[in-house]
Amino acid sequence: MASTHNLYIFVSLVTITALVSSMVESRSLPNASSSLTVRLKLEGEPSNCWDSLWQLQACSGEIVTFFVNGETYLGHGCCQAIRVIGHDCWPNIVASLGFTNEETDVLEGYCDQAVDSPSPPSIVVDSKDDIVP
Repeated sequence: MASTHNLYIFVSLVTITALVSSMVESRSLPNASSSLTVRLKLEGEPSNCWDSLWQLQACSGEIVTFFVNGETYLGHGCCQAIRVIGHDCWPNIVASLGFTNEETDVLEGYCDQAVDSPSPPSIVVDSKDDIVP
């Protein structure tokens, strides 16, 4: 009886080991150095991802004020940095800086709208009206 039980356990372990080893396959890893350089946008066509990241860091106070005080304005440089990073570089970087996905969407939506909306018409002052008697 004990030998049948031991045989059952042994066969079960061998079967499980065979199944697990057949399910686990090694995969070839890409060249780590080229993969890192591609992810960091360090090779290929020149981009301004890193400049935009520095700009984003510089305008972080403006972004916080945008949310905390309910400001409805972000500067052009700040919006440009958000757009470049979100669209061309690392789409998830703004969320990784501590902003929620919803806040990231609000920032990107605001900046997309600010770029897409036409500028207000300029006011021309006629100098003839400024004549004082």
